Amino acid sequence: MNIVHVDERLVVVDKPSGLLSVPGRGPDKQDCASSRVQAIYPEALIVHRLDQATSGLLVLARGPDWQRALSREFAERRVAKRYVAVVQGQLEAAGWQLVDLPLSCDWPNRPRQQVDTALGKPALTRWHVLQPEGPGRTRIELEPVTGRTHQLRVHMAALGHPICGDLLYGPAEPSAERLLLHAAELSLLGQQFRAALPF
Repeated sequence: MNIVHVDERLVVVDKPSGLLSVPGRGPDKQDCASSRVQAIYPEALIVHRLDQATSGLLVLARGPDWQRALSREFAERRVAKRYVAVVQGQLEAAGWQLVDLPLSCDWPNRPRQQVDTALGKPALTRWHVLQPEGPGRTRIELEPVTGRTHQLRVHMAALGHPICGDLLYGPAEPSAERLLLHAAELSLLGQQFRAALPF
């Protein structure tokens, strides 16, 4: 796991796909991004999370005061995030597009989320095409305006273009060895961070 940036306020890492952001339940799920950072910076505290299958930029705060301050930045949408994904199907839309579909937890099938126009919480995603990616695939850039669980994955699946390798929202037969979703850019507190694309 690469450390992208360290200062007196925060630690930014490039989390690999397959690694949890925080410990899970059970002794086999204790290895995670936060514990690896805490082995070097014991005061580091998680500020936000990435899905286990998603790679890319993850922010930890240097102590509880900075955790509160950085959490406010995220809660008040003062953090800009951009993801790159490869989705199934050919997308040819010009310019930025907006997905406005409310989401809720699919309780009988947790951790799955679902589009829920009656009871769901507002969820907004901006996306645009970067380039075709071989036959039947498209590379896109995504900007989550809100930060719901699995938001990017559910929104693209709802459009009929699930992210390649998505075992929860894609076809039964995975179309890639991993989820092709990467948190590539993040801006906060006047700083911008980037993580090189692994796919």
